[in-house]
Amino acid sequence: MKEQKEKIESPKKEQKPKRKSVSKTSTLLKKTKKAKESKSESISKKKSITKEHKDIASKKEPKLSSRTTVCKKKKKDSVKKESVPNEHEQQDKKRKKKKKKLSLWVVFLCFILDLGAIGCLVLAYGPNEEFKNFLITTAMSTMNHKYLARMIYDEDTIQQVLKENTIIEVNEETNTDEIVIGNYETHNYESEYEEQILKKDEGNNLYKIIHFQEDGCTFYIAVIYEPSRIHLVNSQYLGRRGETIREIAKKNDAILAMNASGFEDPGGMGNGARPTGVVIKDGKIVWKGKNTHWISGLIGFNKEHKLVLTKENATTAIKNGMVDAISFGPFLIVNGKPIQGKSSQKHPRSVIAQRKDGIVLFVIIDGNGNKYGYRGGATYTKVVEVLQRYNVYTAANLDGGASSILIENNKIVNHPVAYSSTGERDHPNAWIVK
Repeated sequence: MKEQKEKIESPKKEQKPKRKSVSKTSTLLKKTKKAKESKSESISKKKSITKEHKDIASKKEPKLSSRTTVCKKKKKDSVKKESVPNEHEQQDKKRKKKKKKLSLWVVFLCFILDLGAIGCLVLAYGPNEEFKNFLITTAMSTMNHKYLARMIYDEDTIQQVLKENTIIEVNEETNTDEIVIGNYETHNYESEYEEQILKKDEGNNLYKIIHFQEDGCTFYIAVIYEPSRIHLVNSQYLGRRGETIREIAKKNDAILAMNASGFEDPGGMGNGARPTGVVIKDGKIVWKGKNTHWISGLIGFNKEHKLVLTKENATTAIKNGMVDAISFGPFLIVNGKPIQGKSSQKHPRSVIAQRKDGIVLFVIIDGNGNKYGYRGGATYTKVVEVLQRYNVYTAANLDGGASSILIENNKIVNHPVAYSSTGERDHPNAWIVK
């Protein structure tokens, strides 16, 4: 038994081969590590060699290696890619600059508008009464722009200003006995104004046109030596629509023509169809329209070709010799006596006048404004001042503003301010010379 135990236990004690296997594995691991290290060293050596070769190759001509060309292409592509965002950045910068400029302009315009608003308020409500008087009297004397005054001032202020800027007409009928047609000399002149009137243009004994600038407006004065050549002619379509003064002049073979009657003009867009007041043609009443506040009476020529201003009714005026006449006003000069009072309103004007020697004046006054805004023009006071220089005996205001126009040989003499491209508008009738 002891021997068997010894036999059995003996192999357990002898485990030397197992130790040998462990040592073998360790040695194998060591060998693999050494192999890996050798491989890595060889690879690093190869890489260093390739780098050296590349450096040598880069020093040589680049055409020999395809890798260098590829690298260069890659570099170029990268540069292009880098330039693209730079362009976008530049565009963004430009946009930002534009936005800054726009914002600056907006601020500047707002500043200007604020200044303008403050200036208007100062003018409207400040100590300067001239602007207030001018605005109220000018706006309230129009047919379609009274709202401009009412937007700023109350009704009491408007009425007060109108009272303080009221003109008073001469309360007389025209004394036609003082008018002697043709009683003038063409050689002896009392003043430069008389010379302007009496000195005829060479080869033209019928008329001449004087024009000059004064007080911010332009005066056109047609001097007509033969009043018997003056007639009132109506639109061919009276009551339905008007015609331009140039059309009326052409149809009637007129040498000169100017506007005559006022007319119904709703919103400033009337077609000249319906005259205001009365129209007398060849001694007959051809039209009876609405009377308006700017009508002072009848303005026309009698059988003796003398300009008559009368407040008589049409029937009585015809009995007293009226041949052609229209209704308007105010009467500016009657029997050599001018209107009284103060006038601040400025407008383009049309005036018909006559001297004691029978010479008739068609007067058109342009403003220094434009058709779309402030038109400018002359006050009644300025008109009368100019007429008195030329020794006018009778004078009456006709429809003005956008209606003021003078035609000579089918051409526009002045600068009318109606909304059409030529500044013309349709009228119911015209004073012509033929």
